[in-house]
Amino acid sequence: MSCINRRDLALLALRAGTGAVLMAHGTQKLFGWFGGAGLDKTAAAMEHMGYTPGRQAALAAGLGETGGGALLVLGLATPAAGAAAAGAMAGAVAVHAPAGFFAQGGGFEYPAFLGFTAAAIGLAGAGRYSLDHATGHTFDQRWMLALAFATSALAAAAVVTKRAQDRTDEGRQEE
Repeated sequence: MSCINRRDLALLALRAGTGAVLMAHGTQKLFGWFGGAGLDKTAAAMEHMGYTPGRQAALAAGLGETGGGALLVLGLATPAAGAAAAGAMAGAVAVHAPAGFFAQGGGFEYPAFLGFTAAAIGLAGAGRYSLDHATGHTFDQRWMLALAFATSALAAAAVVTKRAQDRTDEGRQEE
């Protein structure tokens, strides 16, 4: 009989808590659950904030949060899960950045914390109490870690750059 490993138990608790919070936020965007706006209203809000096309931006954010969160809870494809969630949170940070740092003023403190936590889990791995461990780490390879984080960083940069370009174009049209 093997004893319970505290590190693996801590990773399970961190994955489950972070993943559940991310899933709740994502399902608010996608389905309107937990008092959320749902996809159509989230898409309209994204358009209003300068993320165009709004529906694709809302869908990407919702899927990154829901899917990344679900995979974190399960401990499956953990590098990709951490990267997807961190990428979604990078977009959320960009949305909240104009309001400053602290969450009480609408700032980016909370999405930044979730993003860093998801990224750390993706880098650390899921631990023994996970589907990654149960499947012999089939979906948890070193190359997947590099690919997942590179793809997530490029996608987040593209979204933020496109938003900035759209805002610049809007400013020129108003002149």
